[in-house]
Amino acid sequence: MDYKELGDKYILHTYNRYPIVLERGEGVRLYDDKGKEYLDFAAGIAVYALGYGNKAFNDALKKQIDLIMHTSNLYYNEPACLAAKELCEASHMDRVFFTNSGTEAIEGAIKTARKYAYLKDGSTDHNIIAMEHSFHGRSMGALSVTGNAHYREAFEPGIGNVRFATYNDLESVKKLVDDKTCAVIMETVQGEGGIYPAEDDFIKGVRKLCDEKDILLILDEIQCGMGRTGYMFAWEKYGVKPDVVTMAKAIGNGVPVGAFAMTEKVAEHSLVPGDHGTTYGGNPFACAAVREVLRQFEESHVVEHVKELTPSLTKALEELKEKHDNVCDRRGAGFMQALELTVPCAPVIKKAQENGLIVISAGANILRLVPPLVIEADDICKMQEILDKALTEA
Repeated sequence: MDYKELGDKYILHTYNRYPIVLERGEGVRLYDDKGKEYLDFAAGIAVYALGYGNKAFNDALKKQIDLIMHTSNLYYNEPACLAAKELCEASHMDRVFFTNSGTEAIEGAIKTARKYAYLKDGSTDHNIIAMEHSFHGRSMGALSVTGNAHYREAFEPGIGNVRFATYNDLESVKKLVDDKTCAVIMETVQGEGGIYPAEDDFIKGVRKLCDEKDILLILDEIQCGMGRTGYMFAWEKYGVKPDVVTMAKAIGNGVPVGAFAMTEKVAEHSLVPGDHGTTYGGNPFACAAVREVLRQFEESHVVEHVKELTPSLTKALEELKEKHDNVCDRRGAGFMQALELTVPCAPVIKKAQENGLIVISAGANILRLVPPLVIEADDICKMQEILDKALTEA
């Protein structure tokens, strides 16, 4: 059966998919329906932190399936209560709300900020400061704080009262702050915008500004969190702490689950019963996945592994930059890296696929490398070899 033809006929055309039908995965490698092997440096867009075919992870899900998969939030369930405790401990937060995706986590964070401000002065005219070139999701609220006008223009008006500052420019944030600002939202490392980590003075300055004005700092760690930068959460590197943090992707290792977590102060002065809800969020199946991910992170020292191998990955990419005239920059943090090209990256991605390597883009001319967090040194060498060839051929 031609699955590409079938998909093109029946799936809504909102993605320009690569002409590959992926069938199974093992470790850090994927296999298509023709048996071709690919070294995966995309991880389902930074999702498959523990790699494919992880037996302990699969067994934990099978065990939960045999017990119960869904109850709704009208009742307690054991995996959700335990996952909430463990995720709060991992994120240094006090309360968590489970969602089905990162986009939904952003929606909840926005509502939290607006309710927090509403309880202070009883008004609903508060504004949020977001960042240019940011990406937070495709639903109306998340889209409204996404700093790419092209994504928003056909769907305006959004939620309103959103202002855009320049990432890593503290003065641009200060100029937008007024008495009605209720939150600053930003990615600790911008992902879709080109893989730009926050600068130290910038994120610390925003934190200080928020403290002075009683404004909530919302850090989007959906892509850069859960060990990807060599820290459990990227903000830990800077010695700051958000009031609200959003997460998804790696916390489920392929199971659709997200969350937003907050400090006790924010929890006590924001959402109450009736303000927010979800049918599927926090169900036993998803939370069993979260628990197993967190267990393996601790048992296998995943964060330490990323930190240990990051110099090897950056060295390999720097060598590619030095060798190829069509590579003008290398940047990133941990296993969230980018090569900026002087030419469109689509032909390079295609050549890499032909030679058995999966990489993705973060803009028209930016190669994004977000591999499973369990890659080894040999995988980095293999990636360098294939990407070297792809950059030459393309």
